[in-house]
Amino acid sequence: MAKQVKQMSSGDFDKMFPNEEACDNYLIGRRWPKGVHCPRCGSTKVYPLQTMKFKWECPDCREGGAYRFSHLVGTIFENTKINLRDWFKVIHLMIGAKKSVSAMQVQRFMGFGSYKTAWYVCHRIRTALQDKDFKKLMGIVEVDETYIGGKKKNWTTKKRRDHHGEYNKTAIVGAVSRKGNVVTRVLGTWSAGDLRDFVREAVSTKVSLLATDENRSYKSLTEYPHQTVLHSAHQYVVGAVHTQTIEGFWSIFKRSIVGSFHKVSAKYMPLYVAECQFKYNNRDNADIFGAVIAGC
Repeated sequence: MAKQVKQMSSGDFDKMFPNEEACDNYLIGRRWPKGVHCPRCGSTKVYPLQTMKFKWECPDCREGGAYRFSHLVGTIFENTKINLRDWFKVIHLMIGAKKSVSAMQVQRFMGFGSYKTAWYVCHRIRTALQDKDFKKLMGIVEVDETYIGGKKKNWTTKKRRDHHGEYNKTAIVGAVSRKGNVVTRVLGTWSAGDLRDFVREAVSTKVSLLATDENRSYKSLTEYPHQTVLHSAHQYVVGAVHTQTIEGFWSIFKRSIVGSFHKVSAKYMPLYVAECQFKYNNRDNADIFGAVIAGC
């Protein structure tokens, strides 16, 4: 049986965060679980200011004047006019939806004054969800690539003229450990070298099996126990060799584009992929909300 994970409901959210101060205290506890320290030098000798709530001063950063900071310094919440409770609401809304929510829906739900504000908040949250310190995948690992973008037959006349026949899709490659985590990357080019570099960076050579399709780019990965399935010959599963797990992840990501976002530019594609990857890797985490706040 799949592990049942109880995430925070709307009622749980209102009980946990009834006001702005509760959000402040929660952020402090998640950001500094071992006690407040200076975000500039890391000193633990900081002391709270009696006249200003949620502000501290660092005695070790006195060059050029005393350094004062708040719990928002260095977070995605810094230098914004949006209340911390509203930030928490948007985070709760985003991680609670398997296929995410659009900025337009966030604007309507939160009552933000403009679409630009909702778009800005969502993208800042997605930036915090990026996992740059992943561990190399082990066990049985599947690798596959996908391409995001409209069909050329649907291009406008101007788009056809501007691209001069260039294939206008964004390439994304991913690797997933069965019953484990997924690692993805948006590729700048479609070269075989980029695909192989990604595999060597994301996948340990000590895996028991590396499963891919018949893409020629993977053939030179001789340091891995590599086996393939021939999708062109309608061959999808050969014993333990298949790529259905990573294809399932691509399905979730593409459904979020079709159903929620409708259109995603290549410039911001890494942020949308990072959101989907974070939620997939924390699918069994009952405290996924706390994990997001800790990374903000």
